[in-house]
Amino acid sequence: MASPASTERAADSAQRETPSGTPQDAHAPRNAAEAATVDSDASRDARYANPFAPPDELEPDDAPHPRSLFGEILDWMLAPLLLLWPMSIAVTYLVAKSIANGPFDRALEADAYVLARQIQPVNGVAELRLPDATRDFLRADNVDSVFFQVLGTRGELVGGDRDMPLPREDDRPQPGIVEFRDDMLRGNDIRVAYTTVELPNVDEPVLVQVAETLDKRSQLANDIIKGVILPQFVILPLAIILVWFGLSRGLAPLHALQSNIRARRPDDLSPLEAGQAPPEIAPLVASFNDLLTRLEQNMEFQKRFIADAAHQMKTPLAGLRTQAELALRQDVSAEVQRSLEQIATSSEHAARLVTQLLALARAENRATGQIFSRVELTDLARLAVRDWVQAALSKQMDIGYEEPPHPVEVEGNVVMLREMLSNLIDNAIRYTPPGGRITVRVRTDEKNLDLVHLEVEDTGLGIPAAERQRVVERFYRILGREGDGSGLGLAIVREIVTMHGGSLAIEDHVYQEAPRLAGTLVRVSLQRVYPARDKP
Repeated sequence: MASPASTERAADSAQRETPSGTPQDAHAPRNAAEAATVDSDASRDARYANPFAPPDELEPDDAPHPRSLFGEILDWMLAPLLLLWPMSIAVTYLVAKSIANGPFDRALEADAYVLARQIQPVNGVAELRLPDATRDFLRADNVDSVFFQVLGTRGELVGGDRDMPLPREDDRPQPGIVEFRDDMLRGNDIRVAYTTVELPNVDEPVLVQVAETLDKRSQLANDIIKGVILPQFVILPLAIILVWFGLSRGLAPLHALQSNIRARRPDDLSPLEAGQAPPEIAPLVASFNDLLTRLEQNMEFQKRFIADAAHQMKTPLAGLRTQAELALRQDVSAEVQRSLEQIATSSEHAARLVTQLLALARAENRATGQIFSRVELTDLARLAVRDWVQAALSKQMDIGYEEPPHPVEVEGNVVMLREMLSNLIDNAIRYTPPGGRITVRVRTDEKNLDLVHLEVEDTGLGIPAAERQRVVERFYRILGREGDGSGLGLAIVREIVTMHGGSLAIEDHVYQEAPRLAGTLVRVSLQRVYPARDKP
């Protein structure tokens, strides 16, 4: 329930101002190197004298910088290249071995067939009839050592080398089929071609094996690898250089765009030439041109605002002057008293108007000079309500405040948020009839806990739906409405809400007491922030 203003307990608050740092004088060193620093000091002083000059890229900056686009693209191009290069070497080695094995395996297979044809059955026993020419053919190799072996049906040695390794029993091929395997003999790696020969009226076949060492194969594989891999040691550095050069050429338009922007005067808001930009950065140039257009419009709005503000200030100031002159001319004390009261009213109006003009100017210039920090919204709203208790009591109004049981924090500028809430309460007091009720409320959204609502509701005449889009414009007032407002309050609220990335909604607040009036509910929605330990 809303707490009445009479029971509100005022709390003194100390306003703390963060001192702004003043630039320290740079004293040149009094030593022999003083002459060498004159140019750099002069350049730095010149930059401080012109705050609109573009930043000096040579000045150190302690803030962390994101990686350059050039470096990111270079990494993503070179990293796969350097990763695939050793993989290509491994694949080349395997392919080279396969290529080297092909012709030598075919020759070894032919030797196995020749040897198998020399086996003849004699009384049910295998006999190897190997002519000298055939034996010389099998042994004729100037590089590798050649071995052969023939085992009979009972495993006896029929001919050849006794110590050749045997294949597994389940690995013996069918008669007439030659298979290959890698094995060891006398400490050397060998390649073995083996087959079986079937004899008539014998259950077990004869095993025939021919083997050779791998010297020729290794030499051929190495030659292939050298012919393929060695050129890569030249191609890879050239590829890196070409990638570097290509990226430099590709990013040249960005450097040209940067130079063009840095060379501009601060008051030059003409659009960039988007037609000369590559398609990849054309959207960036178009967005920048749109920003320049909006900035130019904003500057025009500022100029128009100054003119409007000056125009609005003429009336109360002129009234103040007229009443002062009138008071000086009157001799009757009652008339003087009445004039002095009018002077006080006009002075208050003028002061309030000037305050609102300054607040609006600060809110509209939200891109510069605004310091954001964590703001405890419930405390801020409570203090703002206390500031307006006397103004509400003077019109016999009941002003109350409602808040959640837990603190609610937002990210924002405490001065601007306080000004926003003060304008909402001021509007509610001005346009609510005497005896009305005003409630200020801070609450969290029931569906989205990351959203907090700041609401000001009153029992006034309300704002028609057709006027709600226009009442947030500067100096706009609804025709036929009484009140001494200037039409700036909701405009200030809108600018401050926009500055904080929030949303503003104006709705009816229908209540049941007579007379049944629409009332007004103004809701400001902001993003909530949490302490690290309290985030759900």
